[in-house]
Amino acid sequence: MRALLFLLIISVMASCNTNTNSNTNAQKDNTALNQLFDNYYEKRLQLFPLEATQNGDIRYNSQLPVDFTDDYRDTLKQFFSKYLDSLKTYQRASLNDNDKISYDIFKTEMEVRLEDFKFPDNYMPFNQFAGLPLSFGQLGSGSGNQPFKTKKDYSDWQTRVSGFSSWADSAIVYFRKGINSGIVLPKVLVLKMIPQMRAMETTDVTKSIFYGPITNLPDSFSAVDKESLKGIYSRMIMDQVIPAYKRLGDFLENEYLPKARSTAGFSYLPGGKERYEYLVREWTTTSKTGDEIYNLGLQEVSRIHTEMEKIKTQTGFTGDLNSFFEFMKTDKRFTPYKTPEDVLNAFRDIQKRIDPNLKKMFNRTPKTKFEIRQTEAFRAASASIEYQQGSEDGTRPGIFYVPIMDATAFNTTSGMESTFLHEAVPGHHYQVSLQQENSDLPKFRRFAWYGAYGEGWALYCESLGKELGLFTDPYQHMGALGDEILRAIRLVVDVGLHEKNWSREQAIKYMMDNESINEHDATSEIERYMAIPAQALSYKVGAIKLRELRARYEKELGNKFNLAMFHDELLKDGCMPLDVLEQKMDAWAARMK
Repeated sequence: MRALLFLLIISVMASCNTNTNSNTNAQKDNTALNQLFDNYYEKRLQLFPLEATQNGDIRYNSQLPVDFTDDYRDTLKQFFSKYLDSLKTYQRASLNDNDKISYDIFKTEMEVRLEDFKFPDNYMPFNQFAGLPLSFGQLGSGSGNQPFKTKKDYSDWQTRVSGFSSWADSAIVYFRKGINSGIVLPKVLVLKMIPQMRAMETTDVTKSIFYGPITNLPDSFSAVDKESLKGIYSRMIMDQVIPAYKRLGDFLENEYLPKARSTAGFSYLPGGKERYEYLVREWTTTSKTGDEIYNLGLQEVSRIHTEMEKIKTQTGFTGDLNSFFEFMKTDKRFTPYKTPEDVLNAFRDIQKRIDPNLKKMFNRTPKTKFEIRQTEAFRAASASIEYQQGSEDGTRPGIFYVPIMDATAFNTTSGMESTFLHEAVPGHHYQVSLQQENSDLPKFRRFAWYGAYGEGWALYCESLGKELGLFTDPYQHMGALGDEILRAIRLVVDVGLHEKNWSREQAIKYMMDNESINEHDATSEIERYMAIPAQALSYKVGAIKLRELRARYEKELGNKFNLAMFHDELLKDGCMPLDVLEQKMDAWAARMK
């Protein structure tokens, strides 16, 4: 008996030693893996200094690499390959739960980024919707991500501007490579880009958006410093910035436009079909095919039309749905505003009305401040209502931008309430801010973005309108359904344009036939999808998944389901691919049981 007891003790001690060694090894794996993530993030900021500026890291604010050249892409390939290979040296099973999520996200990110290089979309360096020539104006305005608080801030911007001429000249070189390879933008997009470049040309330096930092020089600067910077910035704008925009405008108008294509979708480009299939996977973080998404869009359009018919009946309108759309677009009661400030105040009122109910639906709320601003004039014509994230340290607020070309034409039935829920609170502002503020996440996750999650969350937030005390006015509810059907229509027209050879005009007509939208706005929307294929798919695909998860857990958990806890769990770990999110949320639901 004593011998058996002795053997049992020895066995237990050996098991404890084994478990201790195993736990020690696991801790080493967790620590080493997080060091890998830290190293990746630090190196990434050096390769993408504009991303660092956006994230509130000022160390690289003077840098502006030409990040679309073949040489630069080769550097990026080596970078992503190196970190994917390094990740494979870790045993996922030995990691803690948070690091398992990090492992899965990181692996997906590296693989997706490497596949991205198969198609030379660097032959189209920017378009009317996205690219440095547009964001550069925001950066240099003094009210964007680039700070202008210290002398070093002003010096950093001077150095960054010195790289813009090279960037612009390189863009022209790569546009020409695209011409030679048959990879060119549609003519209708180029026609929008030319006036954007021309808008930056001026003979009065004080009228340039890039003069903003001088108009708003810090009071702490001495009179001598202010006068010196005024001269330096004036020469910089006139000698470097404006000539670079002029060269871009001249090239686009005189050389590129005649070579641009008359077709709309990627399917007409060499390798475009395969490229679009990749973009669908990238933006939706699913394996759904174009046909599946197209058919889902048709089903959703039909379902939402049924809801719209109910609202139309509720208002007492007797015409058909298209007549009702026209009534909402043209009746004077829906354009009550006189000034841009009236429009901004209407959005501020929405924020006040939802605040009491927000406190019941969210335990976690951002520390980052939030502001509502009018979009800058130079980009307002082609801009949509949007959210610009705040900085990690909270010094720069999250900003809800509203383009207002003519306040008297701003329509209240355009979905003001649902748009605010999506772009501002609790949509992008809550999601992005809480993610950035979570110091338990490795930095590559704190600043990650996946459209299906991020835009899916924002669209899901629109569906919370009634629970938040909104949509009491049937016309606002119709506006919300209009926003929802827009995202459903996107599934149809995006796939239609890029996989089914739809023309731009065909897509515009489908959009106008199925929602309350004027031709100008429909055209802007369709041209956006032409510029950034598949991005528009992420909204509805992501929102449907989040609604599916909520319904599943409400059923499974019954009275144990708590909506605030569900929202907190959705948001606390930040952006991630939908399959990783579902696995995480299923584990949460299991714990709740």
